Amino acid sequence: MSNSKSIEHRGRIDSIDGNKINISFLALSGCASCHAKGVCTVADMQEKSVEVFDYSNQYKVGQEVNVTLKQSLGFRALFLGYVLPFLLVLIILIALTIATNNEAVAGLSALSVLVPYYLILYLVKDKIKKQFTFSITKI
Repeated sequence: MSNSKSIEHRGRIDSIDGNKINISFLALSGCASCHAKGVCTVADMQEKSVEVFDYSNQYKVGQEVNVTLKQSLGFRALFLGYVLPFLLVLIILIALTIATNNEAVAGLSALSVLVPYYLILYLVKDKIKKQFTFSITKI
């Protein structure tokens, strides 16, 4: 049962380690579910895997389940991964172009800001991971 405030994928339980359940699912882009995907070269299907913590002990390896993530968390991931870095690059590019009047320095500096940004994101990944919780339901 799909909720407009959540993102759902159908998956299969790969392994269970205590309360940690590893689930793999096939992530389809909009193109992959299109009826013309056979003739199009941009069709995109990827095998993804997520960890879900469940304390009910009602699931078994190989069982099919629905993996659900709140839509607001999907937007937060989009913001952290794409929007915020784009804004950082754009702001630094504009500010340094005005300040130095040297486009090469401004461009390289703007791009180089991505290195510490993604490094910081990597270092706080465990804190971020706690915010992005998936839930599962039996099919």
